[in-house]
Amino acid sequence: MRSPARAAISTPARAALLMLGSTILFALMVIAIRLASESLHTFEIAFFRNFFGLVAALPLLLRPGRGLAFLRTTQLPRYVVRCVIGVASMFCGFWAIGHLPLAQAVSLSYSTPIFVTIAAVLFLGETVRARRWTAVALGFVGVLVILRPGTGEFTPGMLVAVAAAVLSGIVAIQIKELSRTEPADRIVIWTTLFWVPMSFLPALVVWEWPQGIVWLWVIASGVLGTGGHMLWTRALKIGEVSALTPISFMQLPVVALFGWLLFGQTVDRWTAIGAGIILAANAYIAHREARLARRSATTAPVEAAKPGE
Repeated sequence: MRSPARAAISTPARAALLMLGSTILFALMVIAIRLASESLHTFEIAFFRNFFGLVAALPLLLRPGRGLAFLRTTQLPRYVVRCVIGVASMFCGFWAIGHLPLAQAVSLSYSTPIFVTIAAVLFLGETVRARRWTAVALGFVGVLVILRPGTGEFTPGMLVAVAAAVLSGIVAIQIKELSRTEPADRIVIWTTLFWVPMSFLPALVVWEWPQGIVWLWVIASGVLGTGGHMLWTRALKIGEVSALTPISFMQLPVVALFGWLLFGQTVDRWTAIGAGIILAANAYIAHREARLARRSATTAPVEAAKPGE
């Protein structure tokens, strides 16, 4: 039997490993989406990500004591709203992954916690004090450094990535609300159940069957996305969000490395500087959220940006 001291030491390490695993899976999902986008429309990629994500999530119902009864909920209207906004965020995020430099798309996606903070004030009535507002302002500076509006490097497509982050921030607030009464696995299953038909209808308009290895990319996007989400929620459940957030930032160098190896993409200095500013702001916001959560004896983790979530 392990001693309490050993158990206490192993819990942070387990949370860190779960977050690292989640980060790697999400990074690989981004690469799979980019590869699929060379042949398929964004709407189709989103549908296949959701369909195969649902296939990967259904075994959660096979756990002892679950079955279909596990899906009973009184929150269906909230799920519908969450999923409609989530699908819109997914379309924007997937388009950005398929059409912008990968490092740039992922860097902009990390502005989500900035919008989570703003949404918490607007929708939950949370009180945000000067230090967190300063971090939010700093995060916006990082976004502007990447966008560089008014220069020849700016493209309207960059705003699609920002729109994905804004919508993802709203979704994160809804997940916070749902998680007060709903277990994480139920949220994952109901979300994918709604996402499949919601993304199928737009996909029909541009439908084209995947060919050859493209099947591998769309299947991988679904399995990796659902697997990453499962590890991520479990990491946040047992670990400190302020300690885990820096680990989630490892997604950016992993994606940048694959972008260079597979697509010959390099990270320009403005994207690197802007990403650094955004990540610093996120780290502070996560730190403040964790301190406030401990003070009020509740859990209210900042939701990190996850493309396709």
